[in-house]
Amino acid sequence: MNQSFTVTGMTCGHCEASIKRALLQLDPQAQVQIDRSQNRVEVSGSSQPREALAAAIREEGYAVAA
Repeated sequence: MNQSFTVTGMTCGHCEASIKRALLQLDPQAQVQIDRSQNRVEVSGSSQPREALAAAIREEGYAVAA
């Protein structure tokens, strides 16, 4: 299942790494692609519900718009 999120507040590689680490802790099988310039986080292969993935991103301190 592919999920796409608009995430604001990412400003550097550390931001990307924090989000990726949080998502992989929730679902180690997921594949995470991040495009900071477009504020996009794509998660594929995850069995987790969308809200659980969004919550993991929010817990790292980032806003999830969609």
